[in-house]
Amino acid sequence: MCDSNVRRGAGWKGWLDLPEPAPDRAVDEGAWIDLTHPLGNNLPTVSFFPKPRFRQIMMQPSDPMNVTEMQMVVHLGTHVDAPRHFYSDGPAFHEIPLERLHGSGVVWRIDKLDYGLIDVADLERASPDVRAGDIVALCTGWSAYFSEARYHRHPCLSTAAAEWLVDKRVKLLAVDFTSPDLAVNRRQPGFDWPVHHVLLRHGVLVCEHAANLHSLAGCRAEFIFAALNIENSDGSPARVMARRLTQYDKEKSCRNPDDPC
Repeated sequence: MCDSNVRRGAGWKGWLDLPEPAPDRAVDEGAWIDLTHPLGNNLPTVSFFPKPRFRQIMMQPSDPMNVTEMQMVVHLGTHVDAPRHFYSDGPAFHEIPLERLHGSGVVWRIDKLDYGLIDVADLERASPDVRAGDIVALCTGWSAYFSEARYHRHPCLSTAAAEWLVDKRVKLLAVDFTSPDLAVNRRQPGFDWPVHHVLLRHGVLVCEHAANLHSLAGCRAEFIFAALNIENSDGSPARVMARRLTQYDKEKSCRNPDDPC
């Protein structure tokens, strides 16, 4: 037990070496899309996190201005995990290079039932092809259940799928559900977040609770993860946005934007 506690939090491997970005250009009609759930008192949470609290501590007309107070865990709502989340010897949020929080990548439509497993075969079938240095966003349709009990029965990635993303030198994984790891209500005692460990160990950042990915599914996209620069933090709420891109090489058609993801 003591040895386990000593080792816990160690193992950061450093940032993956990424190539220079391949050329992409924005489609003329590619307006920016907000991929963020609004923050508020009713955010989905888990039993071991305190509930968020948003309240106005000053309010017009009785006060000269409006002032809102926010109290919340940084891992609620649409947010990005820093390596420090699971590696105390890894970088905290203020130490993440900006180039790791924006860039081009792919949005993959992957349909799964409740508690479904996203495995290597699902990623290999996805289109368009991933490039080294890409951001990968998974559109499973689970964001539609954000305010429902079903949201907690989300899919998850296998450890092999996480290792596949590291091998492809992806720099950030975004999912439209709570966690790329097994749903909380399916975890057994001793659960150790294996998918988070694989990704964050190599500096593959993780964005959870993404929204509105359906209109980008099957496309290349340009992303911005505008997370707060919180000193020594293991994560940060983020305003995430993206717009569709088209490639200079052979273009691949996108899915029908009216097809809900």
